[in-house]
Amino acid sequence: MLRNSLLASVALTPLMFVTASAQEAFQLDEIILSGSLSPVAAGKTGATVEVLDSNDLTGRDTSVIQRLDRLAGVSSIANGGVGTETTLQLRGLPSEYVVVRVNGIEMNDPSKAQSSFNFGSFTPSGIDRIEVLKGSQSALYGSEAIGGVIDITTYRPTKLGFSSRVSSEFGSYGTASGTLALGMVTDRAEIALTYGRIVSEGFSARTNNEEDDSFNQTTVTFTGRYKVTDTLTVGAAVNSRDGTSEFDGFSEPSGQNFFDELGVRVFGELEIGNVAHTLAYSYLDVERISVSRNVADLFQGERKRLSYLGSASLANGYTLNFGIDRIKESFFSAGTTGDQDTTSAKAELLFQPSQTIDASATLRYDDTSTFGGKATGRLAGVWRPQEDLSFRAVVGTGFRAPSLFERLSRFGVPGLRPEDSRSFELGVEKTYGTLASVKATLFYTEIDNLIDFDGTSTVCGSGRGCYNQVPGTTRSRGLELSGEYAFNDATRITANYTFTDASTNGERLTRTPRNDLAIALDTDLTDRLHASFDVRYVGDVLPRTSADVTLGDYTVVGAGFFFDVTDTAQAYLRIENLFDEDYETIGGYNTPGRSAFLGIRANF
Repeated sequence: MLRNSLLASVALTPLMFVTASAQEAFQLDEIILSGSLSPVAAGKTGATVEVLDSNDLTGRDTSVIQRLDRLAGVSSIANGGVGTETTLQLRGLPSEYVVVRVNGIEMNDPSKAQSSFNFGSFTPSGIDRIEVLKGSQSALYGSEAIGGVIDITTYRPTKLGFSSRVSSEFGSYGTASGTLALGMVTDRAEIALTYGRIVSEGFSARTNNEEDDSFNQTTVTFTGRYKVTDTLTVGAAVNSRDGTSEFDGFSEPSGQNFFDELGVRVFGELEIGNVAHTLAYSYLDVERISVSRNVADLFQGERKRLSYLGSASLANGYTLNFGIDRIKESFFSAGTTGDQDTTSAKAELLFQPSQTIDASATLRYDDTSTFGGKATGRLAGVWRPQEDLSFRAVVGTGFRAPSLFERLSRFGVPGLRPEDSRSFELGVEKTYGTLASVKATLFYTEIDNLIDFDGTSTVCGSGRGCYNQVPGTTRSRGLELSGEYAFNDATRITANYTFTDASTNGERLTRTPRNDLAIALDTDLTDRLHASFDVRYVGDVLPRTSADVTLGDYTVVGAGFFFDVTDTAQAYLRIENLFDEDYETIGGYNTPGRSAFLGIRANF
């Protein structure tokens, strides 16, 4: 809490159908930030990227993961309600294969068993945009990016002078949240500050008790840029979260998690001739304390990154991006410490073989202090034989380095090798003016040397199992269908369906939905009153343990009503799980029942 106060003070000085926001990611005038080493127009990237903006998030869901769950290829499992440990899956691959970035800072926790990001406590507070980049992206982002990348940016003002954004919400389970965002833009400077707070009495995470598990969190973000000269810009970003969540363990009584997370990035951008140079330093510090049975366990993770990226505009529309990174990660867990250094070099060529084809080729080499070097690559292209029809193709390799916990903790094995991946996807998209669009994508990823916890292994000497390499190959393959249709100017339907077949040596991966369908309807009831309805069906999930036998198919329905109080202020009522569906994503752990929330949001 003290940290947030200090930061605030410093800052103040188908072919079915997909969400309308995701469809915007493929409009030619949309700029994609994550699909290459430099921003590209959406119509010129072969990568599959879906985009959510603040209108898709604020007032629509209690947590970000609820919104991501309704995108094609995304699913999650949670140990209870908001604030509890929540794992995101992207095309059947769990969160240790997904890199999460906020304002350019990688937020995956180096102290976790498998370096990942907990979406359970991640709320929409202050978020302005989310890009979901799918497929192996290690050539761009290094280790962990086998499944894809979630790239998040927070509120930034868009007009000269002072502007602000405010929202407040109250609802079920004693939940209350609010966000205040302030921004200022001048001819040379831009500054933005957001402050968010959420508290919730919650409900029991475990099905075998009735004790509510509460959650509270404070979020502060700051971004700033200053144009020193016409060619030099400097800036900084700060992300901070701290809070407390209660939890119910599987075989232990209730406990508490205290967490404190700080990410900082400073950068300079310099343009010399046809080359843009960016030098940046980022720092992540994560501290978690888990208290159970009057015993406190401390986990600490730290990541320091110094990076250089150059982008040269060449003749004939070619762009050459090139860069180098130096990363140092360290962790502390149960009295065990360790660190690892990685030096990376990368290069990407963006080119246009013809007026209807855009392509990119990327190479990367990562050299670590623990297991040597690793080379990865990606080829991507999009072909537009006509203005309303495009074909996309991507092939890439990736890797995941064993985490510090997997190597050096009391459950670790120092000699673990990196996981290797290969992936490809083929996609087609057809638009029908502003009336409708359809899209289909085939995807395939395979992983060798998979690392997982082996309860029977004694190679680490603990006698209680270790993290170990899993023999054979893990494969995740499937089909995404999505699109939208406008009945008229007032009513639009969007939907997506994902079929995922994920297995290791022919054995299906557990807790991974084979069928996932989401449908949404948005309509204007009057000039001021708007309504939205969404349905999500999840089916054919394989249990992991005997406790998981309670898992089954489920259908969750949501509804929202939005009233424009003024041109810049809106009040809303949101109902989640409208028909009070009783379902679980992890056996023995509750999910929210029917919930109602009232809120208001405004821009000034």
